[in-house]
Amino acid sequence: MFDLKSIRIQGGCPLNGTVRIQGSKNAALPMMAAAVLHRGTTVLHNCPRIADVSFMEKILRHLGARTSWKGNSLSLDCSCLQNTSIPAEYACQMRCSIILLGALLGRFGRGAIAPPGGCVIGKRPVDLHLSLLEAMGVHIEDENEMLKAYTSGLKGRIICFSRQSVGATEHGIIAAVLAQGTTCLENCAKEPEIVWLAEFLKGMGASVTGAGTERICIRGTEKLHDSEFTIPPDRIVAGTYLCAAAITRGRICLENPPVSELSAFLGIYGKMGGQYDVVGGKLIADASRAYGPVTRLETEVYPGFSTDLQSPVMAVLTLARGKSHIRENIFEDRFRTAQELVRMGAHIRLNGRDAYIDGVKRLSGCQVKAQELRGGAALILAGLAAQGETCVENFHLVERGYERIQEDIAALGGRAVVEE
Repeated sequence: MFDLKSIRIQGGCPLNGTVRIQGSKNAALPMMAAAVLHRGTTVLHNCPRIADVSFMEKILRHLGARTSWKGNSLSLDCSCLQNTSIPAEYACQMRCSIILLGALLGRFGRGAIAPPGGCVIGKRPVDLHLSLLEAMGVHIEDENEMLKAYTSGLKGRIICFSRQSVGATEHGIIAAVLAQGTTCLENCAKEPEIVWLAEFLKGMGASVTGAGTERICIRGTEKLHDSEFTIPPDRIVAGTYLCAAAITRGRICLENPPVSELSAFLGIYGKMGGQYDVVGGKLIADASRAYGPVTRLETEVYPGFSTDLQSPVMAVLTLARGKSHIRENIFEDRFRTAQELVRMGAHIRLNGRDAYIDGVKRLSGCQVKAQELRGGAALILAGLAAQGETCVENFHLVERGYERIQEDIAALGGRAVVEE
């Protein structure tokens, strides 16, 4: 299914230069799913050409969509969709495929999907997704390892999520767009990609208010129209590259950074000793003295510190001058990268959801294996700072979220080569 790639990094060179931040993965995927609602064409500009977008594109083609690229602009013509079933060969590749079920139900009144996969960092159950659909009048059966759903018409409801979930919030918004009446979602997640999804849908003619707060209301509409939307820059990629500067004690400039979405991360970056200025829409970072430990860092839902940046920051803290402590509150199995960093010479002790890091003077390059997307990126960062050569296996996992990380590293003066 995947190309067995690895990336080989020569360490020891402080990064220095300018890099442009790609479009947001977490914004692009739900927008692609929402395009199914419209019997026409949607164009997404600044769409990242990453593996997860490719997976979603394949699913849409399977459903009958016509897709085409012009640079980083993706055109989705969903006027002729006929298939409403997503088999395991597609669904197993990514968790967020589940939100397509709400889009199919909104447009056709039926849909089927194999239980989604694609994640090793935690359980990430789909119970919230299914319960919100059932509340809106959907009947769901689990038959032959397929979730089969149908409805005589989605109905607007007041739905209070038992816990905040980005995916369930997005799913609720998408399902409500073509529903009868008004849907009010309560205890919603507040991540920026939810705000961007709402703006995208409003550009298609939907009525969505309250995105970015705990209460989002969607007034159902009968018809959407063709639209174009520019996907915002990826805050996780921006944070990763700032971590790359920090771990190599470099100086870099980020073009088009989503500064307002990085507040929690920049607070930690400052505690490590990193400095930055925002000038003319660019973030100029000086990480030459980013060697301070962080006595306590906790991952939280937005606007708190993102779990997606926990592994890259852990890599930086392995070379801090002192002791650091990270508590992972979002996913129970997100410390998988720690054992690989230890192989490179890091001192990390794990205790449940807590990681205790004693900074060391140096890391040593060796062969390590990525087990998930953000952990793989963290190992690449460690390789940039390590003595000698580091080979990170399972590079395809990193390609799920980073469009051209090896080229960006080269543009910043680093040395990284992808091998088949």
